[in-house]
Amino acid sequence: MAYERAELLAGAAVLAIAAGFVVYAAQGSSYMGEADSYPLTASFRSVEGIGVGTDVRLAGVKVGTVTDLKLNPQTFFADATISMRQDVALPVDSSILVSSEGLLGGSFIEVLPGGALENLEPGAEIEDTQGAVSLISLLMKFVGGDSATDETATP
Repeated sequence: MAYERAELLAGAAVLAIAAGFVVYAAQGSSYMGEADSYPLTASFRSVEGIGVGTDVRLAGVKVGTVTDLKLNPQTFFADATISMRQDVALPVDSSILVSSEGLLGGSFIEVLPGGALENLEPGAEIEDTQGAVSLISLLMKFVGGDSATDETATP
């Protein structure tokens, strides 16, 4: 009888810990509390490294998440929908860009607030965007650009 009671208590403890992990994961991924947010859209030339669930940050603080990414067949840009916290009101002249945490880090969406007095309404589009910059293409331009200009500059 004591053996069964110990098994029952151990099983209950495991289930309680598993439920705690589920609640923690749901809060971290913003499945809980989405009612306190509003949607905004933006169109990027490149969203390399960005996916649904990627953080949206303002001054390094998470203020939202990417909720949808689609390719626009008319413009060939990536249309992103982001969910912003309700307590963060962005001016209409704000800009949004794809940033990197470093050479080996991941990418995130960075919001740079403007100075206008009017704020973006829910569902509005942030028009000033900057897509992801490929580190490899920058290095190739740097390496290829220097050698090509040196050869042509010498008579």
